[in-house]
Amino acid sequence: MSLIQKGGGASALQDKEPESTETLSGDGVCIEIKRIGRNFRKIRSKVGIDASLDTVWNIMTDYEKLADIIPGLVVSKLVEKKGNSARLYQIAQQNLPLGLKFNAKVVLDCYEKDLEISPFGKKRDIEFKMVEGDFQCFEGKWSIEQLNGGQCKDSEASFDQNFQTSLSYAVDVKPKLWLPVHLIEGRICREIKTNLTSIGEEAKKVFGTLRSL
Repeated sequence: MSLIQKGGGASALQDKEPESTETLSGDGVCIEIKRIGRNFRKIRSKVGIDASLDTVWNIMTDYEKLADIIPGLVVSKLVEKKGNSARLYQIAQQNLPLGLKFNAKVVLDCYEKDLEISPFGKKRDIEFKMVEGDFQCFEGKWSIEQLNGGQCKDSEASFDQNFQTSLSYAVDVKPKLWLPVHLIEGRICREIKTNLTSIGEEAKKVFGTLRSL
């Protein structure tokens, strides 16, 4: 019996392409891409930010102002907010060759997790999942973690502390069948890098203003 017969045809073999992982880094941002099959990606990324967890959290949860901070996000509308849950309507835009633009529209359900405090610092997450949009799958998590650095034992840190805060972004993405993921994978990674950098710069600016008061 041939491999094609055993696998159920050429398309089945293509769906079972071997997994691969690639790590990229630059400008303080680290990105890991895990390729699963033909059209599914798990992307993990992280950046260090010179600001407090609370500063970054306030920026991330001011949903309707995100489009003013994140370059690739042209619309961010808060549709509904109930307790720790929020529903957002967002449009992201990417420039393609020949002057073309690719717009991705999504409705996201977000869940703001409670603050976690440990002897090493504190952490807070925002989980998100697409309920409607231009992907087959789009879900993941934002994580903000602030380390104590052995200087602060309280949950509330003072402005005099040298913060060691990181912002992580993890997303599982699978475009619809008409858009092979390998065609936009590089652009997605560049957008993630730009987004993390932009959020970090905004948080540093806001935190610097608070410290000067």
